[in-house]
Amino acid sequence: MKIQRNKNAIQLSDHFTYKKLLRFCVSPIVMMVFTSIYGVVDGLFVSNYVGKTSFASVNLVMPFIMVLGGTGFMIGTGGSALVARTLGEGDRERANCYFTMMVKLTAICGIALSVIGIVFMRQVAFFLGATEAMIGECVTYGRVLLLTNAAFMLQNVFQTFLATAEKPKLGLAVMVAAGVTNMALDALFIAGFRWGVAGAALATGLSECIGGLLPLLYFLRPNSSLLRLKKTRMEFRVLAKACANGSSELVTNLSGSLVSMLYNFQLMRFAGEDGVAAYGVIMYVQFIFVAVFIGYTIGTAPIVGYHYGAGNHKELKNMLVKSLLLMGTAGVCMLLLAQTLAAPLSRIFVGYDPELFAMTRHALGIFAVSFVLAGHSIFTSSFFTALSNGGVSAAISFLRTLVFQTLSVLVLPTVLGVDGIWWAITVAEIFAFLISLAFLLAKRRKYKYF
Repeated sequence: MKIQRNKNAIQLSDHFTYKKLLRFCVSPIVMMVFTSIYGVVDGLFVSNYVGKTSFASVNLVMPFIMVLGGTGFMIGTGGSALVARTLGEGDRERANCYFTMMVKLTAICGIALSVIGIVFMRQVAFFLGATEAMIGECVTYGRVLLLTNAAFMLQNVFQTFLATAEKPKLGLAVMVAAGVTNMALDALFIAGFRWGVAGAALATGLSECIGGLLPLLYFLRPNSSLLRLKKTRMEFRVLAKACANGSSELVTNLSGSLVSMLYNFQLMRFAGEDGVAAYGVIMYVQFIFVAVFIGYTIGTAPIVGYHYGAGNHKELKNMLVKSLLLMGTAGVCMLLLAQTLAAPLSRIFVGYDPELFAMTRHALGIFAVSFVLAGHSIFTSSFFTALSNGGVSAAISFLRTLVFQTLSVLVLPTVLGVDGIWWAITVAEIFAFLISLAFLLAKRRKYKYF
């Protein structure tokens, strides 16, 4: 079936100059940054209106929530690569079947994981190191937020598929609507009604419903995008292949969450509750900065997948070279920006506690060095996923987010104390950069991008 497109819009089949590439990716970048910012607002309100113990409770349980929700990233990334490649091969009807399968699978997994998480929330919170003073709020926050886990997973899936459907601006509009809802409800539920962590979780959950259900309604109806939901049977071999290819995203979320738990364990050991609270601030700031890289990969992945399916090796090289240069430039800019904003950002979150403020400002200044190389590895992993090489993509993610960080956060504190925990991410990014470069060189003949 011939694909009909709006000639005035940027299309996946185009040759991408820097200008066109940034134009296409700006919506998913802003979308992800905005998503991160409205997530940060939760922590901001909890920290300032409920207290640092509640703030630490939220940060302690959040990695577990992200593990469950990370399945959506896996399905979305792997499924998007498959759909983009199929579109590049010219089979739009088949691409819509694949798209529908991914959405169905996400909804089923989301409901199942919600039930599991709610049932075992208390045991998980204790396992993560919650104290008696924290356990009640950990369980409350986790259970309320997991009620909308299916919507959260759908939101993650549609973030990637809206770019594949050549509708990145629609994705941005949806996330702005979700973000404004979350921020407004945070102010109402936490500052106004004084519902504490339950209010924060409810505000986030309702915003996730907007982010997950509005795109669902869009794709259920006739639309002007490349994709539409349709009646189709589930093909488990196709689903397994897509999930395997997107496993790097699940590995990233799972590993990142496990490492966050390890950070919290180490910080409780070396710095106590203040250390966990300081790390929470750093994670919120990191979400915003790294969101630029993630948003960029959401925009570029369908382009890479399309041209791979079309056998256009020249455009693959073009995308790779331009992207690596952009990631490096952005990383340096982020380092400078984070160093400049370390004190103001720390003051916004924990300015009410001088000791905690000093610790957070110092830690953020060290942690910011990692931004220089982070974009390179994030893009390289996404690049191989778009090439349907989930093995290499997962290996990069696994080594970067679990192996290197785990070793660093275990070893460095024995030499540098608490500062070793803050430097761990940068050491891990150096090794991840080298591994990513090695994979790019090793696979250059197979994919002909050099």
